[in-house]
Amino acid sequence: MRTKKTIWFFVILVFVIPAIAWVGMDWYESRVQTLPVLGPATDSAGREWQHTIADFRLVNQEGDMVSAGEWKDKVVVVDFFFTHCPAICPKLTASLKKIQEQYRSSNRLLFCSFTVDPERDSATVLKQYAVRFGLDTRNWQLLTGRKKDIYKLARNSFMVVATDGDGGPTDFIHTEKLVLIDQQKRIRGYYTGTDDAAIQQLIADIKKLNVQD
Repeated sequence: MRTKKTIWFFVILVFVIPAIAWVGMDWYESRVQTLPVLGPATDSAGREWQHTIADFRLVNQEGDMVSAGEWKDKVVVVDFFFTHCPAICPKLTASLKKIQEQYRSSNRLLFCSFTVDPERDSATVLKQYAVRFGLDTRNWQLLTGRKKDIYKLARNSFMVVATDGDGGPTDFIHTEKLVLIDQQKRIRGYYTGTDDAAIQQLIADIKKLNVQD
């Protein structure tokens, strides 16, 4: 009898308790653990401040002018792409489609894809890209405008690259990062858009910002 009790104690100690602990930790990380607020915490003078995405006025795939004001009370997932990109950008688009499908019933989640080649990616070209990839654009904006404006946003607001540049003819940004923005236009996470594990993490982190799937 004592031997059986010892065996059960061993099973509980080695298998059951670690399994319960793992489930509890997984639930905590996916539902309870808060996301960090990213971005510089002080300005150039050393004063504390909260970094948020700067306002902008750009043109979407329908030719309509849009701004960051439309992000009020929304969670936004952002990427930077260009329509003639042969490899990485289609993967980023596919990842965003996967996230959109997960949260199809939500009206609190937006997707914004900024072209890094606005000279070639006009509104018409962006719309053709959306059609080619079968994008549901009801909550997905593909944005174009002045290159200098987009590159300034990429570097100073979304901080997706560490390189310097002025958005001139020889300046080029290409990144696999997806950026998660909360309802106050604060950066809450960066994710490799070509990595399946990172996409699953992003899907879980969106839920932490009170977006329901």
